Amino acid sequence: MRLNPPVATHTAQAARALRQAMTDAEQQLWFRLRAKRLAGLHFRRQHPIPPYVADFCCISAKLIVEIDGSQHAEAGDAKRDAYLEPQGFRVMRVWNNDVMCRLDDVLAAILQAARVRTLSPAPSPEGRGEQDQRGS
Repeated sequence: MRLNPPVATHTAQAARALRQAMTDAEQQLWFRLRAKRLAGLHFRRQHPIPPYVADFCCISAKLIVEIDGSQHAEAGDAKRDAYLEPQGFRVMRVWNNDVMCRLDDVLAAILQAARVRTLSPAPSPEGRGEQDQRGS
């Protein structure tokens, strides 16, 4: 049995509403990400990470993909990223126009970001290996 922490009602409702009102760019990208179509990676759309809702999230790669349009605010993006990154997520931002006009390039960048995250080993805990390096 998998236990998930409860999601605040307003965040869950916002995620549900956003799934119903996806932009053209979000629909284009979702078609290519859904059902593990991108190298077997499992993405979720409009995934709640309270108090935010990520456009697309791959939990296994700890990767969030946000599609930014002409309405986005950089100050809000910085605040959101500052909240998500300490939780281990990498936030990748792409423009609506790039999704609509250069979708294959966007997918390649997403795949690269996911591979970098999933293939990089965790750093050794402090102190491990120090004796070997000193020759002791």
